[in-house]
Parts: sequence; structure tokens; C-alpha cells
Amino acid sequence: MSDIKKIKDEFLSKLKNQLTISEVNQIKTDLFGKKGLISSEFKKISQVDENNRKKFAVQLNEVKEELQERIDSKINEIQNAEINEKLIKEKIDITLPSRPYIKGKIHPVSQTIDEISSIFSEIGFSVEEGPDVENEYNNFTALNTPDNHPARDMHDTFYLDRNKHKLLRTHTSPVQIRTMLKDKPPFKIIAPGRTYRSDSDQTHSPMFHQVEGLNIDKDINMGHLKGCLNYFIKEFFEVDKIRMRFRPSHFPFTEPSAEVDIGYEIKNEKIIIGEGEKWLEILGCGMVHPNVLKNVKIDTKTYQGYAFGIGIDRLAMLKYGINDLRSFFDCDYRWLNHFGFDPLDVPTNYRGLSR
Repeated sequence: MSDIKKIKDEFLSKLKNQLTISEVNQIKTDLFGKKGLISSEFKKISQVDENNRKKFAVQLNEVKEELQERIDSKINEIQNAEINEKLIKEKIDITLPSRPYIKGKIHPVSQTIDEISSIFSEIGFSVEEGPDVENEYNNFTALNTPDNHPARDMHDTFYLDRNKHKLLRTHTSPVQIRTMLKDKPPFKIIAPGRTYRSDSDQTHSPMFHQVEGLNIDKDINMGHLKGCLNYFIKEFFEVDKIRMRFRPSHFPFTEPSAEVDIGYEIKNEKIIIGEGEKWLEILGCGMVHPNVLKNVKIDTKTYQGYAFGIGIDRLAMLKYGINDLRSFFDCDYRWLNHFGFDPLDVPTNYRGLSR
């Protein structure tokens, strides 16, 4: 018993000193670690005479509990002292002059997404979202993209596994598939978001923004598509008239497919969207391919529809006179301060989308 009392007195005395957390933890290890003094005493219980064994074990447990409580109390005491010291040192002098207030700006891409959403909401489109990490089926197969299509190549697509089952989506079209799989027609949605392709230069970025549009219903035709896009382009560029033409093209998920060009002219070294003699490509579109509808179990004899895909960054560059796509991602406050938007200036159709 004298050994137990000696250990107790020695360490209670140590704990009365001014210690750091690491020093207290060392004491804890010296007592209760694998080779600690208290741990060693517990190993001796079997060697104690039977008549004294119970008494020895009870007293040893009492010492153990007392030391543990004192150690925990010491740790709390040290932590509270550290907090109080910080409060004294770090308190704010409210008599100091205030720091200059810097007003934040809305990024042109965020502003453009809000403008697009505002326009399409006026004609009955809802907004859907999907994950950036997609599976191969939603991104390619369900969208009628054949196995030998160039878009599936490693130099175009960021795959996340060797089997090419997971990837960073190359377009927002997988949101179409997810929407149609989870619900029943009719559908009238847009899906803005980030997309990824292995490409980088003045007009291309490995990560960029797209908005997908989808309208599935009975008796939908190319006339509805043209009317929808005509309305959107005029509202977005805030012009009364627009020259627009459809050029035949090919996309695996639409048939027929078309690229859409709009008229423009250059005045004072600026692009003026409207009725100029020059043509500018801005988006791709078409009637949803029957195979896509079959892949999501939609009756192609009853329903059909159109889809379109628009590059959000490209639209922002055209509308706001930004000539280098890479500047969108440079995180330059001076650039954002120039091209950014007032956080409270939420775009609405009735009072104008932009400043």
C-alpha cells in the first residue's frame, strides 16, 4: 500500500505546478499508459495475498479515479486559462476608425445564368440541376452517343476511373435523362451548370458553363423550337429584332439537328447583335432523337420534343464585351470590379436584365 500512496502523493504534487497541456498528457501516460505506474500496480493484484487482495484492489481503484479526476480538472483549468488570455489579448478596440467597406460584385457568369433563368421562367420553363460527376450511361449511352464517337475519347473527356464508368460531365444533357427517368411527360426544363472537356485556349476552358433546354410534350415541332429561341435571343440581348438562321448539323441526341446563327455588325470596334450582315453561331439544337426517348421509356408515338444547348460563358462574352474566356477564372478583383454586377440588381424581364 505504501507504493500506491507514494505514487498518489508524488503525482498530486506534480499536478499542483504550472503545467502545459502536453506536460499533463505526459503525466497521464506515466500513470495509465501500458507501462504506467498505476497500470503496473494493477498487474500485481494477482500476486497479493487473498486476504488483502480485495482491499488492495479497492484502494488502487480509488487512487486511479482520484488521479484521473485531478488530471481532467487540470486540463480544463489550463484550457480555460488559455481562452481567457486570448480574450484579453484579442479584444477589439471599438474606438479605432472603421476599415474601408469593399462592396462585392456578382460574377458575369452568375449574372448571365440568372438572366437566362429569368427569361425562360417567363415562358414556363423550370430549372433542374444534376451532379458534375456523371456515369457513362447518362452522359453518352442514353443520349444515343455510339461507342466509337470522338466525344468518348480520353483527349476530350475527363474519366475518373480506368473502366470509364465515371466521368466529369461533358455537357448538361445528362440532366435531361435524369429528369425524364424520375418523372413522366410533359417536361419543360432548363439545366444550367458546369461542364468539363479537355481543352484550353483563348475561347475554350477545361471547365465551362452550359445551359440545356428540353421541352417534351404532344405535337411539338421545329416551329415551337424556333419561336422559343427567337424569344430568348431577343430578350437576352435586349433588342427588338433579330436575324436568325438554322443551319443543318448533327448531334447524336437530336434529329433533325441544327446550329443557330444570329446576325451582327461591328460598330466602333464593338459587336452589335441584331440585324447586321455578318453571322455568328451561338447554340446547337434540334428535335429530340426517338432513341433518347425510348431509353427513358417515353412513348415516341405520343410524345416528341426539342432540346438546345447554349454556352453560357460565350453568351456573357458577347453581351458584355469580354474578349478572353480565361479571364473568367483568373480571380482578379480589378477585372471583377469592372465587369461585375451589383448584388442587389437581380435581373428581371420587366425592368431590364442588365445595367
